[in-house]
This record gives sequence, structure tokens and C-alpha cells, in this order.
Amino acid sequence: MTADLPVRLAPLDPGHPDAQRLMALSEAYMSALYPSESNHFEPADGLRPPGGSFHGLWRGERLVGCGGVKVFEADGYGEIKRLFVLDSERGRGVARQLMARLEADLVERGLRIARLETGIHQPEALALYRRLGYVDREPFGGYAPDPLSVFMEKSLP
Repeated sequence: MTADLPVRLAPLDPGHPDAQRLMALSEAYMSALYPSESNHFEPADGLRPPGGSFHGLWRGERLVGCGGVKVFEADGYGEIKRLFVLDSERGRGVARQLMARLEADLVERGLRIARLETGIHQPEALALYRRLGYVDREPFGGYAPDPLSVFMEKSLP
């Protein structure tokens, strides 16, 4: 049974084929929910050090979730990007573990604000972010107001 397999959370190059596969699944999912102008897919290069970080969570040898942060040091925040979990793993704490690691990355860099943009048609994601302490805010960075987007932030310790 897959639930008995060991879980490993570790840094991952966003250009790795397994990461690219999950990001392609994420893009297909988002493209089915939102028009192209409401999707903001961060390229892999934007999530590599020094301006970002990217992590994966494996169950056994299978990558089941991933996510990254893009750092805006001059503005004092990091943005959570590309968080995605396979359907078969949803509701099992994968996203929560990834979010904790991404937030820790920001704290380790001395940043105290995490921001993100998600869509209105993702109630599970919205519920998770709210449970983790994220609150709604106005658009930030280069985002324009969008009735299909929800902009959120969280103060980090």
C-alpha cells in the first residue's frame, strides 16, 4: 500500500523531468479552470537559487507534490509559486508539508511575509491557505486586479 511508503521532502531542481511532469499537470488543471490571462505560470528558472527555491515531496520513489518560492528581497516578501499535489495524494498533508518548508525557506532568508495568488475555483486550496494563516489582500507585485484571482499573504515568525 502506498501509504506505507517512506515520505521524503527535499530540494528539487524545477527543471528535473519529474518536476516538469507535475508542473505540466498543474498547467493543464489550471488551464481547464481559468482563461490564459488569469494563469501566472512561473518558469523553472524563476524558482532556482539565488532568487528562489523549489522542493518536492516523494512517497517512495514517486514525486507526489512540489512547490517553490520566488524571492522579492527588496520588497521584503517571497511568493509561493507552483504548489501542486497529485490527485491521489490530496488530503494527506502533502501540501501542508510543502508549505511549511517553503515558509521556512523565506524565514531562513530573513523574509517575514509570504504572499500568493490562487484562483476562486480552487476551494480546497483556499481553505488550506486560510487554515495556514493566510489572509486576503489586494493584488501585489505585477498582478492586476482579476475577479478570478485571490491574493493572500501571511506574516511569518
